[in-house]
Amino acid sequence: MLKKTIIINSLDNVAVALCDLKAGETHEGVTLLQDITKGHKFALRTIEAGENVIKYGNPIACATQDIPAGAHVHTHNVKTNLSENLEYVYNKVPTALKKVKGRKVNVYVRKNGDVGIRNEIWVIPTVGCVNGQAKLIVETFKQRYGEEGFDGVFTFTHPYGCSQLGDDHERTKLILQKMVRHPNAGGVLVLGLGCENNQMSAFRAGLGKVDEERIKFLVCQEVDDEIESGVALLKEIADAVKHDKRHEKDISCLKVGLKCGGSDGLSGITANPLVGLFSDYIVAAGGTTVLSEVPEMFGAEQLLMNRAKDEETFNKVVKLINDFKDYFRRNGQTVYENPSPGNKAGGITTLEDKSLGCTQKSGSGPVEDVVFDDGFVTSKGLNLLNGPGNDMCAVTNIAAAGCHLVLFTTGRGTPFGGFVPTIKIATNSDLAAKKSNWIDFNAGAVLESDFATQLEKLIDLVVETADGKLTKNEQNHTKEIAIFKTGVTL
Repeated sequence: MLKKTIIINSLDNVAVALCDLKAGETHEGVTLLQDITKGHKFALRTIEAGENVIKYGNPIACATQDIPAGAHVHTHNVKTNLSENLEYVYNKVPTALKKVKGRKVNVYVRKNGDVGIRNEIWVIPTVGCVNGQAKLIVETFKQRYGEEGFDGVFTFTHPYGCSQLGDDHERTKLILQKMVRHPNAGGVLVLGLGCENNQMSAFRAGLGKVDEERIKFLVCQEVDDEIESGVALLKEIADAVKHDKRHEKDISCLKVGLKCGGSDGLSGITANPLVGLFSDYIVAAGGTTVLSEVPEMFGAEQLLMNRAKDEETFNKVVKLINDFKDYFRRNGQTVYENPSPGNKAGGITTLEDKSLGCTQKSGSGPVEDVVFDDGFVTSKGLNLLNGPGNDMCAVTNIAAAGCHLVLFTTGRGTPFGGFVPTIKIATNSDLAAKKSNWIDFNAGAVLESDFATQLEKLIDLVVETADGKLTKNEQNHTKEIAIFKTGVTL
């Protein structure tokens, strides 16, 4: 029989509805005073004004009025406990994971030793002015030569690359350079205009040594017909790429991004804990996972800090958090202006509520390293990555840092996909059934079976995806990028 409610932690003074509940019904020993929508919370006992609301065994809010047992607990009767400035202390907790035997995956091995799970050809514009030309080059090539022998030809358009100053200009250049080096691309055509700030000469120099058979450069203003020139260069790339074959490797070669978007009250109960178990599995098998969305660590950051492998890593996590808070303040914004309207409708009340659910994706293993804007993920194990919570920007950052695919949990649903395979994991069975054209995996099934069974199924899906199975975003040709910007545009 499907459970109707859940108390997540024995310390909690609220329970969560796993389906719509009616006023007058009795659940967890209390009679409901109002209807409680799926994903929303109700009080297990009287919570007095000024008292903390406890969920996940931690405070998620402070009651603004007396809340009787059985009453709906949400934005109308609580407020956040977060403040702008916090002092952090390193209280290291045991986080060692028992090693496990990994699975095998079939991947492409690049000349530099990196592995990719796709063998695609990409056209990457250095500036938004040539987005149209990039699309025309791709379409003309496909019409003329097809895509046999590799996994497709794609372009990733964006509006940047010119009229940007300082950090924004550097960030655009770095993200695009990281994409050029991404091992899921068997070859890349870098397409420029000629007069943009993001000059091809500097862009190319920043890449260092490249495989000239597979990485080509074209400046549109320097040729008579950029479409024909671009197609000719793509043909040269394709002739090299089409001979690539998959090779068996241990799953420890994978770098997997962890992301949530359109969360609901079940995100921290089903999908995110399941992804956390996957993170622990692949880390224990010698692999790598990456958690980003820094604003959605606020309220749970001390728990992550306590899992830092050493004090140096702890200090990096503190810098990660404080730098992002400073970014909010520089722009005159409240640090804890979150969650979104969709999150609230799904049952998430405060940023602490959202963050404690969000960080479930990180599992229980040690934080091995922190990666900032200019870096790649190089440390095995769980890494934290600088970046915003915005779905498109976060997935772009995660992929650009070197992740081969992203596990993306959602309670509200989204068709979005990044430039690497983006496995969409529903928090509830209703969403998985309704949007089966978006959703790859139903984590709501943990309420009908158990976490161990669903973890094995999720591992199977990751292995299949690494081996070439297309995710729903790939099937729907939804492969996008968004570059995070913070500064002035001329």
